[in-house]
Amino acid sequence: MKKKILIMIMIGLCLMTGCKKAAHTDPKEPDQNNSPESTRDDAGEAEQNYSKELVMKSDHKVKSEVIKIANGENTIYGTLYSPETDSKTPLIIMCHGYNGSGDDFRLEAESYAANGISAYTMDFCGGSANSRSSGETVDMTIFTEKSDLLSAFEYFKNDDMIDKNNIFLFGGSQGGLVTTLATEELGDQVCAMALYFPALCIADDWRKTFPDTAMIPESEDFWGMKLGKEFFTSIHDFNVFDEIGSYPNNVLILHGDKDEIVPLSYSEKASKLYKNARLIVLENEGHGFKPEAAVKAGEEVLKFMKANIR
Repeated sequence: MKKKILIMIMIGLCLMTGCKKAAHTDPKEPDQNNSPESTRDDAGEAEQNYSKELVMKSDHKVKSEVIKIANGENTIYGTLYSPETDSKTPLIIMCHGYNGSGDDFRLEAESYAANGISAYTMDFCGGSANSRSSGETVDMTIFTEKSDLLSAFEYFKNDDMIDKNNIFLFGGSQGGLVTTLATEELGDQVCAMALYFPALCIADDWRKTFPDTAMIPESEDFWGMKLGKEFFTSIHDFNVFDEIGSYPNNVLILHGDKDEIVPLSYSEKASKLYKNARLIVLENEGHGFKPEAAVKAGEEVLKFMKANIR
């Protein structure tokens, strides 16, 4: 029981901080509390102590290594957290939100590895002002991030220590939108998909801001990042609900009913499109979960993965 509580504390710490940063490109003027410009510092001493305790008390010792993956001219930077074992393991690839990074899910990834499921936390190329992957933010689009995710999936599908039949995809906010698009292409190769408040509204929101493509500037500073024109033009005529829903395996979506950045209605609509989707609505939660809800969310994802291992 102590071990389970410890793991859940770590998940809660991660979601309290990282997910609040993982917002999407809603053109509404954000307030200081929900803008991803309000970033956190690196993991503090207390969080590091939790990590050390987890490694000592968990079912598996956890190891980590930086894995760099080529995608055309770009290089994706990410960290693989895995249990110390000689056997192949399932894997979850975790996708951050707008102006986030793979480190936003570091503690959660460690907890999954401690439970026998490897986790790769990646920085999208140009996906953050502080990304360690190559590429500029002005060159990033939803579709370049999708390409990054597909490259990461292909890499791990051919990794001798990863069970290619049990690769999960996970995304939060903008990373959630990217994950849905990649999963449509990969189909049954993806064991199952989990999402936190997926930003399926991005194209709709920006169309309201730039209804005519002639209005789109060469670049736009938004929430601590400079976006290029292609970000907006590439999604101007894009309808996400025409592009998702064919994925045949299980889908888990967690979304707060007080989310002012990504309306709950988008996840409600998505959950009806997929044949095998479950939507968990967290009451009084916004775009980024408070501690108690964060514990529930992390527990649900872990339980979801264990139930869907093939």
